[in-house]
Amino acid sequence: MDNQKYVIVDLETTGHSPKAGDRIIQISMVIMRNWEVEETFTTFIHPERSIPFYIQDLTNISERDIEGAFPFEYYAEDIYERLQDGIFVAHNADFDLSFLQEEFERAGLSKWKGKKIDTVELSKILFPTALGFKLGDLANDLEIPLHHAHRADDDAMATALLLKKCWEEILMLPVQTIEQLHKHSFKLKSNISHLLFQALQIKRKTIEDEDKFAHYHQLVFKKKPPIASAPDLKTVYPSSDEEKQELLSRQFPNFEKRTEQFQMMDAIWETLEQKKEMMIEASTGVGKTLGYLLPAFIYAKQQGKKICISTYTSVLLEQLLYKEIPKIEKVFGIKIHATLLKGMQNYIDIELFEQLLEQGEHSYDETLTIMQILVWLSKTETGDLSELNLSGGGQLLIEKIRKKRRNENPFDFYERAIQESMDADIIVTNHAMLLADLERLEPIFQSIDGWIIDEAHQLIQAAIHRQQVIFSYAQWKYYFGQMGLASEDGLFEIFQKAAMKTGRFSKPLFIQLEKSFQKTVNLFEQVMETIVSSMKNQKQTYFDYKRTAFLKDLSFHPSLLKEVSRSLQHWIDLAEQASIHFRQNVDELSKENKLLVERWDYWIREWKLKLAEWDELFFIEKNHYALWIECDNRQIPGSIRIYKKPIEIRESIEKLFHSLRKNAGIIWTSGTLTIPNNERFIANQLGIAKDVPILKLNAPQNYYGGAKVYIATDMPDIQGVPQSEYIESVAAAVTQIVQSIEGRCFVLFTSQDMLKRTVELIQEAELLKDYLLFAQGVTSGSRMRLLKSFQKFPRSVLFGTNSFWEGVDVPGEDLSAVIIVRLPFSSPDEPTFKTKAAILKENGQNAFTDLSLPEAILRFKQGFGRLIRSSKDKGAFIVLDRRIETKSYGTEFLKALPNIKIEKLPLQHMVKDLQHWYNSSEEK
Repeated sequence: MDNQKYVIVDLETTGHSPKAGDRIIQISMVIMRNWEVEETFTTFIHPERSIPFYIQDLTNISERDIEGAFPFEYYAEDIYERLQDGIFVAHNADFDLSFLQEEFERAGLSKWKGKKIDTVELSKILFPTALGFKLGDLANDLEIPLHHAHRADDDAMATALLLKKCWEEILMLPVQTIEQLHKHSFKLKSNISHLLFQALQIKRKTIEDEDKFAHYHQLVFKKKPPIASAPDLKTVYPSSDEEKQELLSRQFPNFEKRTEQFQMMDAIWETLEQKKEMMIEASTGVGKTLGYLLPAFIYAKQQGKKICISTYTSVLLEQLLYKEIPKIEKVFGIKIHATLLKGMQNYIDIELFEQLLEQGEHSYDETLTIMQILVWLSKTETGDLSELNLSGGGQLLIEKIRKKRRNENPFDFYERAIQESMDADIIVTNHAMLLADLERLEPIFQSIDGWIIDEAHQLIQAAIHRQQVIFSYAQWKYYFGQMGLASEDGLFEIFQKAAMKTGRFSKPLFIQLEKSFQKTVNLFEQVMETIVSSMKNQKQTYFDYKRTAFLKDLSFHPSLLKEVSRSLQHWIDLAEQASIHFRQNVDELSKENKLLVERWDYWIREWKLKLAEWDELFFIEKNHYALWIECDNRQIPGSIRIYKKPIEIRESIEKLFHSLRKNAGIIWTSGTLTIPNNERFIANQLGIAKDVPILKLNAPQNYYGGAKVYIATDMPDIQGVPQSEYIESVAAAVTQIVQSIEGRCFVLFTSQDMLKRTVELIQEAELLKDYLLFAQGVTSGSRMRLLKSFQKFPRSVLFGTNSFWEGVDVPGEDLSAVIIVRLPFSSPDEPTFKTKAAILKENGQNAFTDLSLPEAILRFKQGFGRLIRSSKDKGAFIVLDRRIETKSYGTEFLKALPNIKIEKLPLQHMVKDLQHWYNSSEEK
């Protein structure tokens, strides 16, 4: 039994810096031995200065609480004594321990010496899929009591229980994984190696459960349970509304009949049976997912057919597989073999990860990420990288081991997913994976009997993303740096030394290799210098600090671009020769040299991709592409990026579905497929034939009974005032609206720059200091992490750009209002839009009515879709852009919304009306 003494500490302070005069106001210590709490100590401490108001709000510790407390000196020796012979533990141990050390020194005591364990660091390793690593997040996930966060007594006890949970988690890991963790743990910031060593002493005396884990070299994987064969489905498709109602009510007693949903089921069943094609626009409230899953389930199980459902985001994929499909299984009382299939970039390359483990030196971020992956591999069933919560440095490491090529490794998660899809009844995949079939030597989607393309309008963006090429100067420089020269600490120097030691190489080959590499680097820099010089002559566009120019408008000679291509190809040829030479008599090579040559080959493959990228950008002519360069004046040349984006994707989508249409029914569905006066706008972009019908299904009118639209009539004219003046008005309007309904707002922008400046203005003026503000591109974290943080706090506001206009669900009281800062028109200077507009003009079309307006109305419609997610929801859709009222096209936006009440009011009246409306509903 581990008789070690752990002293778990939490401090509340007046601020972050004792050197700047900040002091402790509360300390709590929990002493744990043998994983049981032995003693607790908590006291307020008088800081001999006032407590800032924001600290009082955060901790709920007031001046009154510390009135009878003594200064730290009074408690110093007692606190110091309690730490003796113990391991110091805290959530963010560096902060608590360094603060205490400063206070000990001020009290005339020597610095405390001993081991420390940081439960933030430990939790990141042991719970790598946690949504967040703040104490409150972990306590919530692990069901640890934490009634009053930011109070030292509660926080210290929660940290103690978290430490115990971490210990229990370590003991559940396989021995081989703990050994690997222990090996890497000495590079961590806290003494986690102590815990891992203790665990090894215990685990080595126990018998491992072989049914749980599978071993591959030095890695341990969780065994996936075998898929049980499911009985055949005896239920026939319920053709009448009454049959559907009866079937669904059995499992869902409160199921409400929605005529539109039943219409959708019938249309999909007929389309699958007759192998036809149709489009279905199903607005929020129709129940689109159940609408297609029920007929798809019956069709797959009853007729032994394979259905593929393709959607856009990872969130929707997981929602389908782990939430919606299980509901259907309950309805019929049988399991269905459904599997998730994503592109290989969503997985790691197991062999590359093994090679990485063998490499000697790793940075702190790399070490931590390696340990997270080792734990994750023993737990994950899917191997999907989106499960992991990694730091920015961790993401860089993932790029080194991300899967990019197929192999036959039996533990490869991508290959396993492909194999499972062969036997599945329903395959759930994403649009990117579907489009990748265009480039596969062996397509994997040719045996599908029925297709449901959910979020069909997003297939356009997925196709654009798939075909685009993005050059990054910073990335190329990073690649050059990884190789290096003989005089530098890079792969070339390591490879050359090892190769020469074998006695198989002559020096001239490496001299030639180095000269070729240096020539490539020099030519590359010449091209970049020419670009920078040419860009300086271009006028600046939509941001003050950003320069954008079409490649055709810049003056640099194509021969220089060709020289870079030739020189890089020459270096690749020489590098491959060196690899082949090194590999002769491979059995005689040491393990280290085998790993080194694998690493060398990896970078050759990467450079081949970079060469293909260069040639694609500069030498492969394609119609209907926009090609431009962007850079930031504040960071040249590091910020140079070159984009090549398709503006027409019909051809590739038609090519993909050409063979599929012969053998399968195809349903295209989404909440936004049409707009007023241009019903086939999306259909035309997807290349769907004119004779394919569009079925439009709207939710019953009472579904939107809790929605209201407000238009502010006294905002400045966005086109008639400087942007800074409009931003000031937006900041003031957002502030008043938020205060009137006490948060729970989305504020949607079309520009990251405007979002950032608005948020900065609100923060600087402390206009919403009592609210938590989450801003995309400003607050760290992914879109979903921001969303989850927003939902945790009632007094919160989320500022978002393009990706928050759709695909985000916030049901119920968590979202009270969506504020549209400006109508979502594309910037006329945005290069892709500009290229499209020029082509339309050449063809005698109007870029505004045929492109700009339809796109903006679709986004507007999607923005409204964030607000009402159930018939019980209540929310305000607030438009601050007066053009919706003053311009003739404004009515087109309003026609795209459901038939709901629209209030046009000056801001002050709107705020009062909002306040009254929300207060009256809460009283009810």
